[in-house]
Amino acid sequence: MYEWIKALHIIAVISWMAGMLYLPRLFVYHCEAELGSKQSETFKVMERRLLKAIINPAMIVTWFAGLYLAWSGHWFSSSWLHGKLALVIILSGVHGFFSRWVKDFAADRNTRSQKFYRIINEVPTVLMIFIVILVVVKPF
Repeated sequence: MYEWIKALHIIAVISWMAGMLYLPRLFVYHCEAELGSKQSETFKVMERRLLKAIINPAMIVTWFAGLYLAWSGHWFSSSWLHGKLALVIILSGVHGFFSRWVKDFAADRNTRSQKFYRIINEVPTVLMIFIVILVVVKPF
């Protein structure tokens, strides 16, 4: 069962990260759209669907499967897992900010620039790199 849960965890992580990398890119393009335009309304639908249908469920499955793997693999005393969990908590916080910004765009209340979203777009990537290193290399 462990290997099946691990496969599910990896699939969920890939799905979560795909959404977390794509959503801020949508925000960049949404900033260019005129308020109330057809393009702006299309971005609202895309952002909402991406968040609700892919990112949120993938994050939930990632957490549950990951916690199961840590528990059944007896990893909770491992320092590398503590580091990984800290980074995944930060990534989950970034997810929360993205969710809030989807709501801001939906209500035409975005106050941030394209440049802001271009920079924020890199945060999930950096977190992912460190998380993967901790899981694969287990440096401590």
